[in-house]
Amino acid sequence: MLVFERFADVYGSRLVAAFDSIPAGRYDYRPTPAQQSVGYIAQHLEDANYALCERFSNLKHPRAAQDSLADTVRARWPKDTLVERLRASLRFCDSALDRAGGVRSAALASSLLAFETDLAEHYSQLATYMRLLGLIPPSALPPKPRTAIALSRAALAKYVGLYRLAPGFELRVTLKGDSLFAQASTGNGPVQLWPESPGDFFVKEADAQVTFKWGARGAVTGLVLHQYGRDRAGAKVH
Repeated sequence: MLVFERFADVYGSRLVAAFDSIPAGRYDYRPTPAQQSVGYIAQHLEDANYALCERFSNLKHPRAAQDSLADTVRARWPKDTLVERLRASLRFCDSALDRAGGVRSAALASSLLAFETDLAEHYSQLATYMRLLGLIPPSALPPKPRTAIALSRAALAKYVGLYRLAPGFELRVTLKGDSLFAQASTGNGPVQLWPESPGDFFVKEADAQVTFKWGARGAVTGLVLHQYGRDRAGAKVH
């Protein structure tokens, strides 16, 4: 299930970033008259997300009067409205995925694949539109440059431990020499965490950052993984 969640994180965040990057004045853009406009794609994705993600659990999206308006009407809504409604539909899908549990049936597997294929296909569509408009799609942008600072071994040692971010997804933070490393329970090898500030770290191998959280008594209580445009919090369990 975690693989599906991470795939949804990747393409969901890329879609939001793409819509954010396209100027409001180009939301009526379509490469040819037969194709969907940028605004039309945004409202279609919102509808598709709710329809597909309702299949994952008993979670239902309450419909309002605006939801029954014609697609062509909603496609002309302001950019900010369309983007925020898309974000809301992705948050709904996050909740539905959390409630789904394991992939226990072929029907659920089929629905998950339909949802994630839809996200990927529409991101590909929007990325093509952006190229035609002279814009760079989010997945083609270089990562933000980051500068590491020096922290003592004693300061780094406070972060060592096991952090649970989701069922079946844990990060084990270890100290080797004077460097901090994190290894995910999903099977990848350890990666070095480079300090950017006393509580903020980044990974050089991927666009991922970690922020450690402190409790009232001065002890580390958890962390937040920033990746794929999403923030996933995890408590320290050991």
